[in-house]
Amino acid sequence: MDIVLQWLLLTVAVAAGWLVGRLGNNGSKANKAIADEDSVRDRLQFLFTNYSDEAVENFVQSLAVNKDTVSLHLSIGSHFRLKGESDRAILIHQNLLARPELPTRFTPQVTLELAKDYLKAGLLDRAEALLHQLMGDRDYGRKSAQQLIELYQQEREWRKAGDVARTLTRGDADPDMQKILAYITCELADEALKQDDRWTAQKLTREALEYDRSCVRATFIMMKLLMRQGNFREAANQSLKVFDQNPEFGSEAVDRLMKLEHEHGDVGRLVKKLRKLYESYPSTSLLLALVESVERSHGRQAAIDLLRLELETRPSVRGLLRLVEIAGYEKGMTTDEGRLVSRIGHLILANRPVYRCVSCGFSGQQLHWLCPSCKQWETIRPIQGVEAE
Repeated sequence: MDIVLQWLLLTVAVAAGWLVGRLGNNGSKANKAIADEDSVRDRLQFLFTNYSDEAVENFVQSLAVNKDTVSLHLSIGSHFRLKGESDRAILIHQNLLARPELPTRFTPQVTLELAKDYLKAGLLDRAEALLHQLMGDRDYGRKSAQQLIELYQQEREWRKAGDVARTLTRGDADPDMQKILAYITCELADEALKQDDRWTAQKLTREALEYDRSCVRATFIMMKLLMRQGNFREAANQSLKVFDQNPEFGSEAVDRLMKLEHEHGDVGRLVKKLRKLYESYPSTSLLLALVESVERSHGRQAAIDLLRLELETRPSVRGLLRLVEIAGYEKGMTTDEGRLVSRIGHLILANRPVYRCVSCGFSGQQLHWLCPSCKQWETIRPIQGVEAE
């Protein structure tokens, strides 16, 4: 359809809708509000579905700007941004800001939308400038600060991210922001640890735990520090704290605990620790660690009996593979059936994701403390289930 004809039809459609709305003003205000609220999204969807983006964009450029049409401009700009057409969204919001008839009270809102466009387009310097400009705004200052934190996290400018986050916690102990601050501080601690600046790393780790006592990553960093100091027993104790902070990360903690106890601990003491943990926080990783320790301290048959018993009530592919392995060794052979089960089991596990974000569903085989998809901290966790934990 010719673009001019589309534009004319679009204008007529909007004008007709406006006329119908005006004629319906004799109804009650309550009914009108409900009708507007229920239909505005459908009308916009009709607009986007039945007319080309170019026609919609041309229409917006010619649309009057006043308190009644600003939301339409913003909705269409947001539509283009969500579609990945940031350049069109930028033009719409820039045009809106340039219009002298834009009511002043809408300027911060439009500016924030333009900053989001720049973020989406990767124009981070421009986004940063606009967000700083909005930081002091009464209505949009907090939202701007949150966007600025996300920008600095994307650029790995952790100190700047922390500075902005702290402005949001003054006089307001927001748990979500405290968690963000804890993990930002952990990033700084990790950087210090990589440079072997142990004093700074320890100071920052303690600071992170002050922001959020349940910060699992801070505990893992503290474990690294204690190990470098040769304090292996306290490092092992730190791993146990993870189960109280967030048992879903128990599999990460038990791997570290096993390494510590094997190299520097006592097997008998380890078995007692693992039994106690498994009773409170049953998982495949804990079971396999317990089985390994029992095998070392009480023999292979005791390990087989324990594993077989637990798999009856808590089946898992990893547990089954381990049972096939150690049972085969106990008999002095590996049967064809055993090898087949082992091969199929390993194929099942080979390409499956190990971690999943509980917020957005992002999954992978690597643990990210900051979800690459939804940009939230500590939402990626070990997957639970028969094929996992």
